[in-house]
Amino acid sequence: MNSAEYIEVTLRIEPFSEEAAEIVEAELCDLPYDSFVIEEDALKAYIPKDAYDARALKVVLSGVPYKTSFSANLVPYQNWNRQWENEFEPIIVGRDVTVKAWHHTREDLILAYAAMGKPLGKTRFTIKIDPQMAFGTGHHQTTYMMMEAMMEIEDRIRGHVVMDMGCGTGVLGILAAKLHAAHVYGIDIDAVAAQSAYDNAHGNRVARHFETYYGDASLLQMGKYDVLLANIHKNIIIMDLRTYARSLRAGGTLLCSGFYADDIPAIRQEAEANGLRYVSERLRDGWACVRFEKA
Repeated sequence: MNSAEYIEVTLRIEPFSEEAAEIVEAELCDLPYDSFVIEEDALKAYIPKDAYDARALKVVLSGVPYKTSFSANLVPYQNWNRQWENEFEPIIVGRDVTVKAWHHTREDLILAYAAMGKPLGKTRFTIKIDPQMAFGTGHHQTTYMMMEAMMEIEDRIRGHVVMDMGCGTGVLGILAAKLHAAHVYGIDIDAVAAQSAYDNAHGNRVARHFETYYGDASLLQMGKYDVLLANIHKNIIIMDLRTYARSLRAGGTLLCSGFYADDIPAIRQEAEANGLRYVSERLRDGWACVRFEKA
């Protein structure tokens, strides 16, 4: 979130479940909400005060397969990004990748390693980012698994063209560039996220090999890709799988995450219906990351 007054919208969904909340969140993606939080019995959405439109929200909610209601409250001004930066902790993926904010110190890294039961060490790659709330920094289990999976297909990334679909802060795209991809593209439906990814690529000295665009999966038609990364909601992945498959070159790889282990059968069915072959999966705390290949 930016430094501004925000409206906090509390959405009640009946019957409530995390999957139902994710479906409602996906339906709201065309409205200018900056971030979402799923709580025990509600979905909370945040939007700049001047952009809030109750009528538009009602129209979208009328199309979801649940009984919904909502309330809206003004959130007082505060520097959201400053708060987010202060809470952001370094991420270490094995001996391969460290993701940290620019303000992190050696002591911060020592504490991060200590939490893993390890002394301070070095990883092959270090990614420094300017954390932006709601755009994904790697803390989420799915992004962690995506980076693990990318290290396993390093040979498929090196010298090839990579697409980071839903790039957020650009962590995955930056890692692909550091793995010596020939070129990396990033797309995000949020213009601020796309700019954030580019800024972070520039800060990590890979901007020459990393282009970012504001838009949706329809932009994939601008090229063909050897590796496509998609760490997005399950429903969006299923909706766009046909486009993903068509944009991959023969022998190309799709790594996708952002969904639960229970969602794998539905995603696999849609992927295989569009000519993609299931290769492997990994799980972490109930979340999943799946690898497919195009024949």
